Amino acid sequence: MANVSIIIPAYNAEKTILKTISSIQKQSYSSFELIVIDDGSTDKTCELLSTVSDPRLKVFSYKNGGLPVARNRGITHASGDYIAFIDADDLWTPDKLELQLAALQESSEAGAAYSWTAFIDEEEKLLYAGKPLFFEGNIYPHLLVENFICSGSNILVRRKFIETTGEFDSSLKSAEDWDYNIRLAAQCPFVVVPKYQILYRKSSQAMSSKVDVMEKAILTVTERAFCIAPTELQYLKKHSLAKTYQFFTKLYLEYVLDSDGIERASQRIKKAVQLYPKIVLEKETQRIFFKLFLLQIFPYRKAIQFIKFFGKKFPMVSIQNQSLT
Repeated sequence: MANVSIIIPAYNAEKTILKTISSIQKQSYSSFELIVIDDGSTDKTCELLSTVSDPRLKVFSYKNGGLPVARNRGITHASGDYIAFIDADDLWTPDKLELQLAALQESSEAGAAYSWTAFIDEEEKLLYAGKPLFFEGNIYPHLLVENFICSGSNILVRRKFIETTGEFDSSLKSAEDWDYNIRLAAQCPFVVVPKYQILYRKSSQAMSSKVDVMEKAILTVTERAFCIAPTELQYLKKHSLAKTYQFFTKLYLEYVLDSDGIERASQRIKKAVQLYPKIVLEKETQRIFFKLFLLQIFPYRKAIQFIKFFGKKFPMVSIQNQSLT
C-alpha cells in the first residue's frame, strides 16, 4: 500500500494535466498512489490520461460535481496514511512530498504540513512569490485572518485528521480550500516547510464573470468561520474582513480593469481601511493605492505600462537561491 495518496480533481484539463502529473512523477519521494478524479470532462482529458504509463496512477470518472465533490470522491478512493491534493493546472517542486512528509514525521502531534507558494503564468514562467510566512502549531487564529496557504494544491495531511475534519463543502463555488483548512486547523497543529514548493498557475482567461462568485463565497466562508470561532478570537473578525476586502480589490484590479472594476476596487479598499485602519501600513495596501492613483491620472494603457514597469523593478517577493524546477 502506498504511504501517500495524491488526489487530482480534473475537469477539462487537457492543456495542463500531463504537466501536473509529470511534476508528481518527478517527486523525490515515490511511494504514492496518484488518484485522478475525472469530473465529467468533455475534452481530451481522459484520452491524455490513458497515455500515462505508471502503475501508481488510478483514474475514476464521474458526472460533473464540481471541485469540492471531486476532492471528496478522491478521498473515498485513497488508501494512504497521508493525503495530498493538487489541482490539475498546478505544479510541485520535486522535493515537495519528501520535505512535507519529513516535517510531519518529525512532529508526532502535527496533522498537516504546508509550504510556500509561487505564482506562474501559462508558460510556467515565474510571476511572483507569495509572502513567506512561518506560522506553525496552532495556526487556527492566523487562518481565520487570511488564507495564507493560498490554494488547494498545498497541504499534506495525516489521514486520521481528514476523517475528523470531514468533507469539503460542496455548496461553495470558491474558497472551499480555505474553509477546509480552517476546519482542519481547529483539529490539529500544522508544520511549515519554509520553501517555495507550490507553483500556482494563473490563467490569462477572463475571470470577470467569476470575481462576483469568488467574493460571495469568500464572505460566506468568513462569516461561517467566525460563527463557530471561540469568543476569545472574535476580535479578529474586522482584521479578517479587511484582508478579505483587500483581496477583492486585487481581484478587480487584475481581472476587471474597466471603469466599473476600478470603482469597485476603490470601494473595497476603502472598506478594508474602515474595518482595520492599520492595513494602510501594509506594503500590499500601498501597492494598491499606487495602482489606483496611476489608473486615475493616466490613460488606461499608459497606467498599465507603469504598473508592469514598477512590478518588474520592485517585485512583491524575490526568490533567492532556490530552483523551482
